[in-house]
Order: sequence, then structure tokens, then C-alpha cells
Amino acid sequence: MLRMLCLGLLFLAFLPACKEKKIISLSGDEPVEAEDFIAFFQPLSLPFQYADSTLRKNNKENDSLLISHKVFSGLMPDTILTRIYGKNVKPKIYAMGKTTGPNNEHYLLIKTAGGNKRAVIVLGFNKNKEYGAALTALRPDLDASTQQSFTIDRRHTISQTVLRKNKNGTLSEGRDVYAFNADSKLFYLVMTDALEDKPTELINPIDTLPRKNKWSADYTAGKMNLVSIRDGRRNNKLTFFIHFERNNRECTGELKGEAAMTSPTTAEYRQDGDPCKLKFIFTSSSVTLKEIEGCGSYRPLKCSFDGSFAKKKEPRAKTTKGSSGKK
Repeated sequence: MLRMLCLGLLFLAFLPACKEKKIISLSGDEPVEAEDFIAFFQPLSLPFQYADSTLRKNNKENDSLLISHKVFSGLMPDTILTRIYGKNVKPKIYAMGKTTGPNNEHYLLIKTAGGNKRAVIVLGFNKNKEYGAALTALRPDLDASTQQSFTIDRRHTISQTVLRKNKNGTLSEGRDVYAFNADSKLFYLVMTDALEDKPTELINPIDTLPRKNKWSADYTAGKMNLVSIRDGRRNNKLTFFIHFERNNRECTGELKGEAAMTSPTTAEYRQDGDPCKLKFIFTSSSVTLKEIEGCGSYRPLKCSFDGSFAKKKEPRAKTTKGSSGKK
């Protein structure tokens, strides 16, 4: 009898360890923690590449990977989806996979589909599994002459590539490369190589001003998108000129002014009587713009100054032949 009692106690002691692994579902209405949200995604093998042709053809999604809007909106900002689909559309959301970066940051890929639109979005989380930023990695256009794709390499940089077949049979390629900064909570543009669409030249009105400040340089995201930084009147000031054109010139904006340094890597434009407040975030290879308050008087209502621009390399000064030789 005593032996049976001991066996019973041992069975009860080990019962919790025999429970099945927790099953996580994101398709319901119950809120989930960020840790469970991340755990739901399956690991991806790097490098990972995905093309617009695959996104268009893959119409039969696995419902077990569905993420409900209730769950998604409980963890993510609404703007991730509304900037693509608008406020009145609730696209389907599916988990694609995840990968972990060198600093234990997390990259989650979701596939979205609503109406005739589809997109793949990368969600960035820090090592504490706190949401940081989102990047639209792939959003097919309606141009039959272009092919789009994105790649996540083993360094966790994300390359967006556009191939265009020109009328003369040649191919043109454009590429933007992004990296995730978990501390700054943003995806910043590391490099850009834009498609040459038009021979139009952009005139920079502050080009001849001094550029001795650490951040004084030209930052670009294509031929007609420029953030030009030059020295200000004081050491803590920067003179700037911004011009951008997007969506076939449906979204254009321009602003010239002076920003004040607020930290070693940030500056802000604030002008008395002007509701526009703009933040500049600098890295060694880029600048990111964020509208703190609306700058609607300098761009259309549906546009924004928000965006990342890669630092343009200065051309090397030409040396005169034989200048270093003996006379």
C-alpha cells in the first residue's frame, strides 16, 4: 500500500512536466503578449529572397498562419496597414517567418492582402521583444515592365530591388538597402541606387555654403529626393534644404530653413509662427526625417517628409598630373 502511495505522489509531482507545449493562436480575438506573438512565427533560413511574382501567384494562404486584426492592432500601430490600404480596408494578415539579428533583435515578416493590393512588411523588435519599427519590403506596382523583390542577407540588411525592361530591350536596376536600428526604433537607409527615370536635374540652392560640420553633406534617395545639410550660423545650427518627389510626382514637398542640434546625432527644425516641426536623425551613412508636427503647408495632405536618405559620397579632388614629382 505504501509503495502504491509513493508511486501516486511521484506521478502527481511529474504531471506538470508532461503537459503539452503551449499552443499559440493569433487568429482569435483574445489579446496576446509580444513574446507569444514572436514565438508564433517560424524561423527563416538566410539569405531569404521574395519576389512580386510569388506574392501575386500565392493566393491560397494557410489559415493556420492568419493573424486577426484584433491581435495585430493590440500590439502594432494602425499606420502600418493604413499607409498601404487606407482606413476603410482591413487586409488579411499572415505570418511568414522570423529571424534574429546579431544583437538579439527580432525581424518578423508578415504578408498582407486586401482588395487588389498585396504587400510584405518587416516588423522590427528589440532584444526585449518590444516593437520598434516597420518596413514595407515589397509592394507590387502596376507597371508590367518592372520586377520587384527583396532580400534579407546574413547580416540582416534588407535590399529592395527593382528591375525594369526598357523599350530598347535593355535592363535598368534600382536598389535600396535598409538596416534596423533597435535603439533608435527605425529602419534607416544604408544605400540607394535609383532607376534613372528622367534627365531632370534638381537645383540645390544651398550647395555653395560651407560644409565643415560633421553632418554637412548631401543625402539622397533617388535623383529627385534630396536632403542637403550645410553649416549654420552657429556651431549648434545646421542650414538645410529638402526636396522629395514620390508616386510619379503625385507627392512632392520642399522646405529650406535652419535646424538646431538637440543631441550629438539629432537636430530639429522649430520656427516661431510655423506649425511644422521636423526632426533629423543622423548616422554615419544616412539621415532620417520625422515630422514631429504637421508640415502640411510644405507638401500635400497625403504626403509626409518622413523617410530615410543615404549619404552621398563626395567626389575626390582631382590631382594635377606630375604635381607630386620633382621640378
